[in-house]
Amino acid sequence: MMTRERYYAGWTFDEMVAVAQKNVELWKSVRARAHVDEEAVRRVRALGGEWHLLVLSEDWCGDSVNTLPFVDALAAHTNNVDLRIIGREANPDLMDSHLTNVTSRSIPIVMVFDKQFLEHGWWGPRPTVLQHWVLGEGQAVDQDERYKEQRRWYARDHGRTTVEDVVALLESASRDLQGASASISAA
Repeated sequence: MMTRERYYAGWTFDEMVAVAQKNVELWKSVRARAHVDEEAVRRVRALGGEWHLLVLSEDWCGDSVNTLPFVDALAAHTNNVDLRIIGREANPDLMDSHLTNVTSRSIPIVMVFDKQFLEHGWWGPRPTVLQHWVLGEGQAVDQDERYKEQRRWYARDHGRTTVEDVVALLESASRDLQGASASISAA
């Protein structure tokens, strides 16, 4: 499903922003303010190996605008992680194998691949804490007010939860890969 060529055909964050039709200034503004704390960077660097983050997104997506600049900042500050972004609509096979709640084509979706481009997990479409609110008590809130509350939540969080979720995903992928290597060595 994933090949080196398909992965590298995706856009870098800057390339995606350069071709974006929607939210261009917002993408740039959030990325300019995106900060990743040194502890998160240290944890990712400590994983070693080579990791590839592939993101399904679209330029109109508010959750993407509020999360991907921070994921890009994390990748930019590490030497063992890189990031590419591809369109949800142009990649239905990947989207349909990463559905939220079995049916929803929600984005962004961040997939983690090792150096052989084997997938080790995925995250999305929004930080875990916010996702629980949206699927729980947020359902009782009018849609316009729910979106406003989501934007307020993102503004208060400053990407911290997104970065923590993605770092935890990378750590899990690393443990998964180490476990697979140990099983092969033992056999």
